[in-house]
Amino acid sequence: MTQQVQVKQSTIKAPLLEVKELSKHFVVSTNLFGKPKESVKAVNGVNLLLEKGETLGIVGESGCGKSTMGNTILRLIEPTEGSIFFEGQDVLNMTRAQLQEMRKEVQMIFQDPFSSLNPRMRVFDIIAEPLRTHKVAIGKELHRRVYELLDLVGLDQSQADRFPHQFSGGQRQRIGIARAIALNPKLIVCDEPVSALDVSIQAQILNLLLELKEKLQLTLIFIGHGIPAVKYISDRIAVMYMGEIVEMADKESLFSKTRHPYTQGLISAVPIPDPSLREDSEDVILEKDLPDQRNLPKGCSFYSRCPFATEKCKEEKPKLKANKEGHLVACHYPLHA
Repeated sequence: MTQQVQVKQSTIKAPLLEVKELSKHFVVSTNLFGKPKESVKAVNGVNLLLEKGETLGIVGESGCGKSTMGNTILRLIEPTEGSIFFEGQDVLNMTRAQLQEMRKEVQMIFQDPFSSLNPRMRVFDIIAEPLRTHKVAIGKELHRRVYELLDLVGLDQSQADRFPHQFSGGQRQRIGIARAIALNPKLIVCDEPVSALDVSIQAQILNLLLELKEKLQLTLIFIGHGIPAVKYISDRIAVMYMGEIVEMADKESLFSKTRHPYTQGLISAVPIPDPSLREDSEDVILEKDLPDQRNLPKGCSFYSRCPFATEKCKEEKPKLKANKEGHLVACHYPLHA
């Protein structure tokens, strides 16, 4: 019996990425002794589990901490507190050599497709750079791999000798995607990769990411503030507000049974062709400015903007809890409860 139990336990797969109580606070002022006096809590106690092969969307208003969280997960920014595990390995305690090895497995697609590319480098060298850095390919093999990557992202091989300024925004983002997949990574963090593009080009890039995810068996974290784009590409969606996740569920549940008033506010803000089709009773209008991140409210961070807030919301911080379907929400009075 004991042996059978051990076999069952060994078959349990660890998540590709696990984030525990992740926080990033930026010090904005210090006292006479140099100790932090005021800090901006950009990311505040985030917990995430990401399974291999899924796409997790992160959505929220500008300044909610989405991009900071993505950069912190990749250790482009060092966290203030918390832990990050990639394939069971503690990312924050990795040596420089171990971190360098992990960089092959985790890549990033940046928001601005122009500033993220070196304007003095030709496209060939931009895509070849990670292959050279990690000594993956040289000579003819390097050329073959770069041309293969250009084909994968829908660019012609003849464009390899051009510079970034000779391309459109959508084409430049394709170059950034080619660079990100060059090392066959397992996880790609997409930091608002379509927000700087025209709507028609956004659709092309989203479809390209979906195609590459299927073909290369990728796992994605897709960060965005546009609800339609995040909904289109994601399997699960986490809603961030003031550095915290306030709701998380699979996308069908998130939109059909929205539980947090802030999430409903984001959905209500999306224009629809025929306004008469929208039920006014479901709308939540996001009014007032965001609270000061240097001095967050004692209770719910959404208290000052929530039409359903009570004194309990002001005094007691809600915890992120799941219902029987696994739909997570941090709200004392969730919608559709």
